[in-house]
Amino acid sequence: MEVKESYCEWSYASELDRKYHDNEWGLPIHDDRKQFEYLSLECFQCGLSWELMLKKREIFRCCFDNFDYDKVALYDELDVERILNTEGMIRSVQKIRAEINNAKCFQKIREEFGSFDDYLWGFSQGKTIYYKGHAEGSIPVSNGLSDKVSKDLKKRGFKYVGTITIYSHLQACGIINDHDEHCPCFRKILDNYPVIWKRRYKEVK
Repeated sequence: MEVKESYCEWSYASELDRKYHDNEWGLPIHDDRKQFEYLSLECFQCGLSWELMLKKREIFRCCFDNFDYDKVALYDELDVERILNTEGMIRSVQKIRAEINNAKCFQKIREEFGSFDDYLWGFSQGKTIYYKGHAEGSIPVSNGLSDKVSKDLKKRGFKYVGTITIYSHLQACGIINDHDEHCPCFRKILDNYPVIWKRRYKEVK
């Protein structure tokens, strides 16, 4: 029986979510500014919805100099006030200050590893991970790998980088392929990028 292509559960989401799914989510990225943008949005998402992050994405870009981590790292209290007073911005002083802190930590990783991208992809040896069982819908909110990355980032001073947030980032930036097996994006990643297959029990907590 022919199996029709699907687009994960995102097919039931909003047009904004679907556009993000079809064109960004899970496609491997190797650009530090994009890595910082994704990580920033995921940190701000804590306690909120991802759709809200997408709706406010342009506001975030305006507030944080298009996620230029070198500029964000130099922000002071005047910048905090500017961001807090930006119309439509999420008014969480803790998250705004965490963003500035994370930009500084981001810089330190770049100094040590050459790029944040090299650091992060080093956890998967530069390959996208496909876990057997995930493509059928058995997707966790975190796993052993996200625990490991989260712990290391916290040790390096990052804020709002719990294991669930980091698992979301690993999915978003393409380190973990969690598209449904019938989703065209699933095959697109397998056919065009280096992939390693793992059993789920290898990454349990």
